[in-house]
Amino acid sequence: MPDRAPLPVSAPATVPAPPAPARSRLTARTLLLGDRIDTAGLERSDLISTTPLAFRSGAAGYAVLFRYGVAVLIGLSPVEEDELLRALGPRLFGRYDKIDDESTVVEIVPDQDDQVVPGGPVAIRSLSPPRLLVIADVLAKNAALSRDEREVTRVIEVMEPFAAALARTGKSPSNRRDMLRTIGQALLVQHRLAGRVEIEDKPDILWDQPEFERLWLRLADEYELKERATSLARKLAVIDDTAHALTEIIDTERSVRLELIIIILIVVEVLVAFYELFLRGGHWGP
Repeated sequence: MPDRAPLPVSAPATVPAPPAPARSRLTARTLLLGDRIDTAGLERSDLISTTPLAFRSGAAGYAVLFRYGVAVLIGLSPVEEDELLRALGPRLFGRYDKIDDESTVVEIVPDQDDQVVPGGPVAIRSLSPPRLLVIADVLAKNAALSRDEREVTRVIEVMEPFAAALARTGKSPSNRRDMLRTIGQALLVQHRLAGRVEIEDKPDILWDQPEFERLWLRLADEYELKERATSLARKLAVIDDTAHALTEIIDTERSVRLELIIIILIVVEVLVAFYELFLRGGHWGP
């Protein structure tokens, strides 16, 4: 039998690769609205968390409100943001004339692990409630810390000339009213910062779902929360020491002034006594 030509072998069929998971980007805006937001009584059917208060907002966005005056809005349009801020107006205490805001890109990458790129977006698998709360916690603390740093820096700048004058001349500044005003500013900033927000405290969600702690730690490290909180505590200690020193200087000057007045009164009393003795001696003498 004649040899048959081999049958042509067809190339293996190419199986189409499954489509890559869709990526998306959202903008997280951190707004520093005032000293405090009253979240009591805000009952909603779409609540995600009560502390902090987190809920769905707009068509596909989220809002997270912190009592120390910060709102984190993720995935909201400008119109939706304006509507929410108007609704929050009556609940703001110590409202700022100028709202400080900072934008952060949140990238949804379903096929990758959560990661924080230095100087880049926050990449997460999904915007699940735990991830939402973790990201909002760090962004809000970063905003609050920036506010506290500015307040402390302003007080230190006011105190520095007094310390420089004292070191240069060895005498207390002559303007006592300015010293008292500076001490008042120092006490005010200490009072406002006391118990306002514990930067290094982890969000409550990590107690129930500790697997998201790594994401929180990466974000906290990216924003240097621990280092900045330590530096802020040191500056507050400097303010406290300086305020005490100025207070002691004022007390010392007051004590010296009182002692001088007492000495003058004693001298006057002695002179009056001698004068009376002189008059008596001149009247009764031979």
